Amino acid sequence: MGKRSNFEPKKMNFYETPQAAVLPLLPHLPKRTFYCEPCAGEGALIGHLKDAGHLCLSAFDAGMGPYPRLDASWIMERDLCGADMIITNPPWGRPVLHQIIERCALLRPTWLLFDADWMHTKQAREHLTICHKIVSIGRVKWFGGSAGKDNCCWYLFDANQKWSGTDFVGIK
Repeated sequence: MGKRSNFEPKKMNFYETPQAAVLPLLPHLPKRTFYCEPCAGEGALIGHLKDAGHLCLSAFDAGMGPYPRLDASWIMERDLCGADMIITNPPWGRPVLHQIIERCALLRPTWLLFDADWMHTKQAREHLTICHKIVSIGRVKWFGGSAGKDNCCWYLFDANQKWSGTDFVGIK
């Protein structure tokens, strides 16, 4: 969880994605997106995207929930099951997050939900060269409606598309 959080950290950084955090992403997805969810947890994000008409072709998690066990840092082409995109709320711990960015962005355009402060750090610099869009969503209420303490964004990474800058979409 974020740097100002006084909540007890959850095992494996498992925080279900609230629907309010998904709504700002929806206008940026093609209709009926076929995607892979590599940090599926209990499947909350999958449910929200399904309600919006998108189809999860492959889902797994490194250790939580009912999905097959697979670390998103090591996914391969065959694990995507034909998905056109990767969409997930990954762990925010920087070494793991950066591995997921690097691996997933090589395979497919990848939307990741995590803290907004990341983009202002030195460690983000090399990853921002493959970040094509940032959609700001403000504070996310992670714990059943309790106030969040960090602003968040959806980041679109794609290592296979020529980078011509990052589009930033503010809160609407």
